[in-house]
Amino acid sequence: MKTIFWTLLAGEDGQDLIEYTLLMAFVALASAALFIGAGGSINSIWTISNTQLANAATSAS
Repeated sequence: MKTIFWTLLAGEDGQDLIEYTLLMAFVALASAALFIGAGGSINSIWTISNTQLANAATSAS
């Protein structure tokens, strides 16, 4: 029993899975932070584009 315990304790079978999971969590959090930070910029670009299209539609009429 003692040998089985030490074998399980020293085993590295699940290490890769944990590392990839942590890496994926970091990428997800970084992406969320980028999307939150870029939200204002995207909103202003959308507003400017919408205004220019509305002005162009008015001028074309």
